Amino acid sequence: MNFELFIAKRIIGNKAYKSSVSAPIIKIGIAAIAIGIVVMLIAIATGLGLQQKIRDKVVAFNGHIEITNYDTNSSDESQVPISIQQDFYPQFNAVEGVKHIQGVASKFAVIRTETDFEGIVVKGVGSDYNWDYFKEFLVEGRVPDFSGQRNEDILMSSYIANRLGFNVGDKFQMLFTNDIKELRTRIMAFNIVGIYNSGFQELDEKFCIADLRHIQRLNKWESDQIGSFEVFVNDFSELDNITVQVYKEAGSFLNARPVTQKYYTVFEWIKIFDSNTNVIIAIMIIVAGINMITTLLVLILERTNMIGILKALGSSNWTIRKVFLYNASYLIGLGLLWGNIIGLGLLFAQKYFKLFPLNPDTYYVSEAPVYLNWDYIVLLNIGTFVACLLMLMIPSVIISRISPVKAIRFD
Repeated sequence: MNFELFIAKRIIGNKAYKSSVSAPIIKIGIAAIAIGIVVMLIAIATGLGLQQKIRDKVVAFNGHIEITNYDTNSSDESQVPISIQQDFYPQFNAVEGVKHIQGVASKFAVIRTETDFEGIVVKGVGSDYNWDYFKEFLVEGRVPDFSGQRNEDILMSSYIANRLGFNVGDKFQMLFTNDIKELRTRIMAFNIVGIYNSGFQELDEKFCIADLRHIQRLNKWESDQIGSFEVFVNDFSELDNITVQVYKEAGSFLNARPVTQKYYTVFEWIKIFDSNTNVIIAIMIIVAGINMITTLLVLILERTNMIGILKALGSSNWTIRKVFLYNASYLIGLGLLWGNIIGLGLLFAQKYFKLFPLNPDTYYVSEAPVYLNWDYIVLLNIGTFVACLLMLMIPSVIISRISPVKAIRFD
């Protein structure tokens, strides 16, 4: 029989223990653990969710890796074509972890109406384009279908549509410049079949998606020429390693760069969320630990007579310390239980009912996103439990300084 655990259970199950002077302090200690785990769960789930959402929005417009010519400038317009006759296209089987590859091209244009005009970038896509991201962003209409003959369908952002007063089904004209020196322009008519809203205004205000063959015709390219390849990977955490392998497989005339490099400021900004989350976790664990230390000291003070009796019967200091550590473990576990119930309840409510909105102009999302994964939930609970228990090891040393004679007489 585990003597220490037996004594701890008797203390916990004692009714007098639950109505003693230490009861309010014990409740405060449990509440501190519960509140701490709630705050930490929310911080991690929303931080990871926000990172993932913003990352997915940027990836939707660029892919995880972009393969271009070396002499392509940093603008959004495709200038030097690439042949699709590549060993890695249409299936990038040479690199493990690549999910999809697609050919695209972009060109600057001006939308002209009777009363207004707007400068945009037309992104030309083909039958190999992955529409999964934009289906999620779609707010009206449908995504275009470019698998058949060339058509004039276009997908426009709600930002541009609202500025120009467009709706699904409207037709409009766009002006394209072929030769800047001669200022020669081409006018083309397009039909709006869908309107999307990614919530990322910096991209929404710029891109419309149309048939790749229009860009090829305007640039006088061949049907097997594109502006760049967009590569999608299965695991974002392996992006840097996969980029290196893609770069090697692309050959000496093509360059490969990750989305984190093209949109450096955005990804550096979302990295700050990790620092903020770590600070919150550290503060919550310290606060919970201090409250548990206070609770343990009160428990020791209240059970001074028992400590004296156990010492007089021959119990060692470590045996008595283990009794109180078992007791404290129970209280920590109780706090974790309630914290998880409340915290996960709030997170599931936000995930499915969108209770807490955010300003999309600041955070690029309209509601606080939630990312739930059992891995970090389990690790957070284990880490909190171990950290609090380790912090209790030091104050429990006070037991070794209690004299049996004085403890038995203590009142």
